[in-house]
Amino acid sequence: MLLVIDVGNTNTVFALHNRTDWVARWRSATDSTRTADDYAVWLGALMAMDGFRLTQITGCVISSVVPQAKFHFRNLSRRYFGSEPVFVGDPETRLDVPIRIRRPEQVGADRLVAALGAYQLYGGPLIVIDSGTATTLDVVGADGGFEGGIIAPGINLSVRALHDAAAQLPRIAIQRPEKVIGEDTVSAMQSGIFWGYVELIDGLVNRVKREYGQEMKVVATGGVASLFDGASDTIDHFEPDLMEVGLLEVYRRNQDIRKD
Repeated sequence: MLLVIDVGNTNTVFALHNRTDWVARWRSATDSTRTADDYAVWLGALMAMDGFRLTQITGCVISSVVPQAKFHFRNLSRRYFGSEPVFVGDPETRLDVPIRIRRPEQVGADRLVAALGAYQLYGGPLIVIDSGTATTLDVVGADGGFEGGIIAPGINLSVRALHDAAAQLPRIAIQRPEKVIGEDTVSAMQSGIFWGYVELIDGLVNRVKREYGQEMKVVATGGVASLFDGASDTIDHFEPDLMEVGLLEVYRRNQDIRKD
């Protein structure tokens, strides 16, 4: 089986693929100090609960935006799965994604993988929205090429900044308020955060479409993307597992998984 690992700034997702279907997913808070042995114990226990064993893993593909964590995940694959991982960002790892921006080396691995996953599912051109620690909107061309994008603060960062900077404003849960006009501090903050981000997304999508000059599909992913389901006027598809889809395609492009 193939283990897919998506290391984000906030959370790390582990997904298990049996060469035909996704069979299990687990999520952990990202901690760059956790060792390969720590992850093996944690992952082995969760796999056992779902009827799987570490020894069944014969391949591993990893994307990480946390440089300090790469060493431990590489050791996890080598030591416990007996295989060299396919690591997005390594010079030898092929993505076969044309990158059409001035500084290609500055594109994060997560953005390229999400773009690849969206293209596999829906073709192009399209806009990929990833709502995580940062909110990104990336443009994918008709041939799957990465053509640039937008980076804005994530919704959780905005909530934290509002609480930290204003002594009388509480930390709030992110949720869709019943009304736009808040009748107390908490509902006013929830409205500003939730509807503010909906308008940010819709406004930026419309501006990108006008500038691009073509019809584009809009695909959203990320930890808080589901909050906007039914609220955004511009998002066509919600795909919570977009990174896993992209990483599976990266693995396929770097070795034929049907031989495992």
